Amino acid sequence: MPVFTLADGATMHYRDECFADPWARPEAALLLHGNAESGEAWNGWMPTLGRRLQVVRPDMRGFGRSSPMPQDHPWSFDGLVADFIALLDHLGLDRVHLVAAKVAGPIAIRLAALHPGRVRSLVLLGTLVAGQTTLGDRHASWMAHIREHGVESWARWTMRGRLGAGAPPAMVEGWSRLMGATPLSTQLGFIAQVPKLDVRGDLAQVAAPTLVVTTDDSGLDGVETTRAWQKHIPGSELMVVPGDSYHVAATHPELCAAATLDFIARRAAS
Repeated sequence: MPVFTLADGATMHYRDECFADPWARPEAALLLHGNAESGEAWNGWMPTLGRRLQVVRPDMRGFGRSSPMPQDHPWSFDGLVADFIALLDHLGLDRVHLVAAKVAGPIAIRLAALHPGRVRSLVLLGTLVAGQTTLGDRHASWMAHIREHGVESWARWTMRGRLGAGAPPAMVEGWSRLMGATPLSTQLGFIAQVPKLDVRGDLAQVAAPTLVVTTDDSGLDGVETTRAWQKHIPGSELMVVPGDSYHVAATHPELCAAATLDFIARRAAS
């Protein structure tokens, strides 16, 4: 799998795939995974999205097969944006459809606000815009559990809230193992910064056509909370999926991938 060297010498692993017809000229999509995940989080999207788009799936700095980060790494959300812009430059991609899940959502919002010319469209799935407001007291208990029991134990402990009551046991186990593979130093350092995340001031600066997707009984933020910030993104749309998962990209991959292609066709076709 390809590896890209970042400005500070860290490496970023990524997947760059397209299954369109040989004569097609597909546009590109950049898919950003959530906390304690990797580009594998988007596997369920690939049969749908990969048929129509060139799909780039990076493992965010520190996660997946990218270089682990030390616990005292100076995490910066603008720094993560710079990582992804550097990857696009490396691949020669001027503009992309940007798709982001969970905590990658605010990173994508920041990227779209800072670099409007690089984003054709924006799709945000089960995302948050203010870390402390959304996580509240959960953050402290998460940090304590990770320190005492490790990342995989924490992932398994919190997975029902993430995937919802209807997720089959095999899915819960599979996602627990995927997230549990995150290096402890990366996870402790990164998750400590999440409460500082706040992109509410960037929402009005997003110029790209934007689709926000949530569930009608999300354990992260309710529909009305999501609608309250979504309406500040000019011309954006809100899609509400039945269910109690807050990781809607994981629990409804085919539905969300199809909705993404439909949105691109309606609002961002070249």
